[in-house]
Amino acid sequence: MEGGSKMVSLPVYNREGRQVDVYEIDPAELAPTINKQLLHDAVVMYQANLRQGSHQTKSRGMVAGSTKKMYRQKGTGNARAGSKRSGIRRGGGHIHRIHNRDYSYRLPRKALQLATRMALAAKVRDEEMVVIDDLSFAAPKTKDMVSVLRHLDLPKGQSLLVATVKYDENVYRSARNIAGVSVAPAGELNALSVLSSRRILITKAALDSLVESAKNA
Repeated sequence: MEGGSKMVSLPVYNREGRQVDVYEIDPAELAPTINKQLLHDAVVMYQANLRQGSHQTKSRGMVAGSTKKMYRQKGTGNARAGSKRSGIRRGGGHIHRIHNRDYSYRLPRKALQLATRMALAAKVRDEEMVVIDDLSFAAPKTKDMVSVLRHLDLPKGQSLLVATVKYDENVYRSARNIAGVSVAPAGELNALSVLSSRRILITKAALDSLVESAKNA
């Protein structure tokens, strides 16, 4: 699928929600095309890597109980039977038991980097990216972050990814108690975090760094 090839003008807002600038960006600067299959593969990989894989059941050798033969082999009129821990009896072990499993795997690094840029380009093209001139706090205060989101008309309950140019502890601690809001530095964004968020609030400096890294890819 072809990505957006024309220039997009993103308004740049301040913390009070007033437009102070315009950010001109061509989605093709981030990714010339948007490959849905690659995005799907990247998202599935990240989700698989999140799976704990600690599920397991017990075999007949792991179930507590006597190994004594339940009754004699012949003369009872019943089918022959051994231990009551057999998998065909209630309370017995599983015949084909479930083992612990590691679901994680890895796609090529460049493919994952390209998928991230494609996801960002899609957000730009679909007008789901909000640019703010600066986002910093003197101290971590949730009410300050809530005020910024309210001024930017970012509704509560809607998933939001806040991207900063680098890790900012005050921004992170100010947003961590707000439902649906996550914070990540630009260098740690991935296809899953971008696509799973309804909108992205990104600082101008963080967007500059993403465009620059795309040019050098």
